Amino acid sequence: MKFGSIDFDNYLKDYPNKEGFFGPYGGAFIPEELKAPMAEITEAYFKIAKSRKFIAELRRIRKEFQGRPTPVSHLERLSNSLGNVQIYAKREDLNHSGAHKLNHCMGEALLAKYMGKKKIIAETGAGQHGVALATAAAYFGLECDIYMGSVDIKKQAPNVARMKILGARVVEVTHGLATLKEAVDSAFEAYMKEYKDCIYCIGSVVGPHPFPMMVRDFQHVVGEEAREQFLEMTGELPDTIIACVGGGSNAAGFFSGFINDPVEIIGVEPLGRGPKLGDHAASLSYGSEGIMHGFNSIMLKDENGDPAPVYSVASGLDYPSSGPEHAYWKDLGRVKYDVADDEATIDAFYKLSRMEGIIPAIESSHALAHAIKLAKERDHGSILVNLSGRGDKDMDYVIEHFGIPEK
Repeated sequence: MKFGSIDFDNYLKDYPNKEGFFGPYGGAFIPEELKAPMAEITEAYFKIAKSRKFIAELRRIRKEFQGRPTPVSHLERLSNSLGNVQIYAKREDLNHSGAHKLNHCMGEALLAKYMGKKKIIAETGAGQHGVALATAAAYFGLECDIYMGSVDIKKQAPNVARMKILGARVVEVTHGLATLKEAVDSAFEAYMKEYKDCIYCIGSVVGPHPFPMMVRDFQHVVGEEAREQFLEMTGELPDTIIACVGGGSNAAGFFSGFINDPVEIIGVEPLGRGPKLGDHAASLSYGSEGIMHGFNSIMLKDENGDPAPVYSVASGLDYPSSGPEHAYWKDLGRVKYDVADDEATIDAFYKLSRMEGIIPAIESSHALAHAIKLAKERDHGSILVNLSGRGDKDMDYVIEHFGIPEK
């Protein structure tokens, strides 16, 4: 399929290019001392991760340990309450550890093991990446350090406990806004001191090359499965697919499975309290081109051109930039990006919980909120939402700040 000037038949093989660029976005803007470690990871990924032995081992892990494939569920009661549009959900909340994050964490940890590394380092926001990486470290017998902002540590206490139970060292980050951006800063600083014995396992399709490519590739299984499952269930492709976008790992994997199909693709960013700078984290909707954390993409900037303060009710989405591939997809017009605010997101959280018996992550609830909005506006059709994680981690926070609505 061609979209504009791009032929998507070979898109996943053609992008990124050798330097890690998706059009003008991506690359590796890193200190000189990190160029050799990044080149080592890139070479190992292309050599090891494409080998029959690595692929066979990863497939075995996905089936026997992660519980893949995760199902697609028809949200029939929710759909019928809204009109004639039928909403379906790809159930990444049923992936072991409760979210899509384990898909790339097991891949990255397996890569580290093949490279002879002893430790894996990462950042986390909502804690799902931290839990997934701690799970992978325990599985492979690796040391694990997780950097997490103090604000997110308070919001996500259940996931902090899980990481510690799994044997990870949780390093509290207290500077700046003490959220996801600062956690990434601190994790990269630690990696620069320890790169000989460890690898940095970034938690999204962000950072310097090869991470946006690697994480997308490891998450591609979500889109592959969903496409096959939806066709089997309905005999056709969905009209629209939707996923939430912070850094954008769940969306990149989900979207890439449908990128060559005549399917509408929508990424949903967090509008938070509103469009004022500092009240949201919708970088693709309100940002401009800029470099941070070693890659060029679309980011929210303050008056000095530095990464702006951001806010989201979802800890996993409060990041001032987005993956470079998302920026490229937006430029091409292949993917549309929209927003959902806190009010619509929490309403979707409770609707799914009460009408379908599924408590979603607040991150995923942004995508669901937009699906609900579209279902009310349209006369017919089908929407497939990527339910990227479960909401166990969010329950205390939601009850404390929003209460439990009456029936």
